[in-house]
Amino acid sequence: MTNNTYKLLEDYMRSCMTDSAHDKEHIYRVLYTALTIAHTERDVDYDILICACLLHDIGRPEQFADPSLNHADVGADKAFTFLSEHGFSEEFTQKVCDCIRSHRYRKRNPPASIEAKILFDADKLDVCGAIGIARTILYKGIVGEPLYTLAPDNTVLDGASDTEPSFFQEYKYKLETVYDHFFTEEGARLAKLRRDAAAHYYQNLLSEMRAVYENSARLLDTHIEQS
Repeated sequence: MTNNTYKLLEDYMRSCMTDSAHDKEHIYRVLYTALTIAHTERDVDYDILICACLLHDIGRPEQFADPSLNHADVGADKAFTFLSEHGFSEEFTQKVCDCIRSHRYRKRNPPASIEAKILFDADKLDVCGAIGIARTILYKGIVGEPLYTLAPDNTVLDGASDTEPSFFQEYKYKLETVYDHFFTEEGARLAKLRRDAAAHYYQNLLSEMRAVYENSARLLDTHIEQS
């Protein structure tokens, strides 16, 4: 890939990054991690990989404005238009778009090419460990959701039984289980290295918050006259 091509893709990416939890630095981390993984794999097309990494989240603004949209599908469509308009071949464009469309794989459209599998793993690694915790809390703040919710007796819920969205709920339902089902050996290895950092943070925060409500909050009753 030429420097001019890289700059073209980078400039377009930067123009689409408006969410601080999915900002340009997230894109660079995914790109750098993808290159690390790629060097442990064979027959990787680095032009496709770099392009897909740079453009994989360009559909985020549309999903943020309308949560019913899938940013991977929107991003793939935007990438197809952009790459086609700038003279990239149909084959190259389609391969890049396939990577982007499958990077948010849940139950359909799993990543098929080695480039798509690497992008998936690299993007998934950015919700692992300490960085995953930080990004999740940042995003919860953006959308106005709390760190935790309370039971009727003022017990801090751990996220497993919460009915309202919170950081603790996101941890139990997503962050705690994100370490399974990586597509590359290197991706799985890197994820394993980050797992304990996230688990320890969650446990420490839960313990601290429960201590406040179970112990310190009771002191308020001694200063309030009962009618």
